[in-house]
Amino acid sequence: MPKKNVSRRLLATGVTWAAALALAATGAVPAQAAPERPSPGPDARVAAALRSMSLQEKVGQLFFQNVYGSDATTPDARNIPLYGVASPAGVVQKYHLGGVIYFAWTDSVKNPPQITGLSNGLQKAAIGSGAHVPLMIATDQEQGVVTRIGPPATQFPGSMALGAGRSTTDARAAAAITGQELKAMGINTDFAPDADVNVNALNPVIGTRSFSSDPALVSSMVAAQVNGYQKDAGIIATPKHFPGHGDTATDSHTGIPIITHSKAQWEQIDAPPFKAAIRAGADMIMSGHLVVPALDPSGDPATLSKPILTGILRGELGYKGVIITDSLAMQGVRDKYGDAEVAVRAVLAGVDSLLMTPTMDASYDAVVAAVTSGRISEKRLNESVSRILILKLRKGILSHPYTDATRLDSVVGTPAHLATATAITDRTTTLVKNDKATLPMAVGNKKILVTGYGAATTTTLADALMRRGATVTRTTSGAAPTGAAIADAVAKTAGQDAVIVTTMKAWDTAATDKLGGQQKLVAALLATGKPVVVVAVRDPYDIAYLPGVSTYLATYSYSPVAIESAVRVIVGEVAPTGKLPVDIPVAGDPATALFPFGFGLTW
Repeated sequence: MPKKNVSRRLLATGVTWAAALALAATGAVPAQAAPERPSPGPDARVAAALRSMSLQEKVGQLFFQNVYGSDATTPDARNIPLYGVASPAGVVQKYHLGGVIYFAWTDSVKNPPQITGLSNGLQKAAIGSGAHVPLMIATDQEQGVVTRIGPPATQFPGSMALGAGRSTTDARAAAAITGQELKAMGINTDFAPDADVNVNALNPVIGTRSFSSDPALVSSMVAAQVNGYQKDAGIIATPKHFPGHGDTATDSHTGIPIITHSKAQWEQIDAPPFKAAIRAGADMIMSGHLVVPALDPSGDPATLSKPILTGILRGELGYKGVIITDSLAMQGVRDKYGDAEVAVRAVLAGVDSLLMTPTMDASYDAVVAAVTSGRISEKRLNESVSRILILKLRKGILSHPYTDATRLDSVVGTPAHLATATAITDRTTTLVKNDKATLPMAVGNKKILVTGYGAATTTTLADALMRRGATVTRTTSGAAPTGAAIADAVAKTAGQDAVIVTTMKAWDTAATDKLGGQQKLVAALLATGKPVVVVAVRDPYDIAYLPGVSTYLATYSYSPVAIESAVRVIVGEVAPTGKLPVDIPVAGDPATALFPFGFGLTW
């Protein structure tokens, strides 16, 4: 393993930045490095780096890309159309990338040893490139519905569940554990927490990724998680999606959301969590592809808006850290300008880091050309590169780019971490309705039908009940149950003592439920006369679309840790203590609460 602190020591003795980082890759120390002198401050070291970097190397630091492949050096043909080279290491070296993001669909996150090997291999490639600058390596481990790395990494039920638990201590602990495990795998950046205030129950893309519809609650949770990631785990936190994605009925992956809040409404609703994140010292903030006419009447999304990013985020809010875009492959930022122009306009707007441009050569060349022509000044480019390098220096990425694979088992998914996750999750499950006192339910020697959304979800639920002595029949009807699937579930209620049915966004007939299949399934099960327990395993809003339901639990997540906690509540091992972190509005009447913020039953 290379010596991890050599670059800092070499820089203190006057060795050039590029030489120091190149030597850090091998562990070699030149003879002239022996005398100790006071270390220059970060500004002096960054200035030395800028002097040693070419224009192309500086521009490369702005780009944060996905690469295909589970290890750094094996060729993967999927990289060629995007980058013209096959191996992930080759991509990093060709463009002198500033960062890499991991996904399951890129084969980056199969298991902790593989992730660690990929991380170390990519860092070696970065240090061996012309820029000699280690990478930020990131993923979206928000937990809950946005979880890139599954077990054995510790799982949590996500932001809205933590909002239901109301504990900033729990929120910070969840971020700390998540961050510590990411860092052990060589991931030094988490694109989390979500700082959006979900005031729109019909929001198709945020929902349970948000802590709450209450700005104060979101603010306290965001600050707690920034501290957990940065102070406790030592990685980079990235609150998102500035200036706020919580009040939209459009998914920015597929279109351009327009936020109609006035400036005063934005100040009251959307701004507080970002202000809290800045006060907590957030290392990075992610922009959203959101048009907000009250903040910028041009019609440009925030990612391309100088009035929003430079004027408001940097000017009014005083943010001095790194600004990164949301994925530039998302349609919401691609509709108005071509991909190459988007990259240039984002930098001109105040962005420092460009995430996942879908046309790397065109976008990279466009930024280089814009600097060469003077459209982007060298001063403006240096500002962004300096912020990126200062962050890498401050977080220890430059001096300790590698991670130790032998430490994985002592950090990732440890019994202590799993026990903490269980305890935290038990404090989040919310009992919204229990009109017939169906819960708690003695399940020993009872026959129970488990049906509804999710093969894995219903299996986890069924297995947990069987461990407690129930005889379980399980049938999965999916997110859009057909008439045949509904008839099958109803037929299987014969001879059962009770039915437990899981729903997942049953309110959203346009996206998942198609012709209202989940709603019809629940209605058909209720018509059998059997006791029916509905467990909403994502958005808590489903109950507004399920008339006649008398027993209803909200877990905010279909991750196994959330389902296991729901079973503990169902059988009475744990009393429910979660409180709704959002209003559940009446279907078709968003101004009227069916169940208000703060509601929650217990026994």
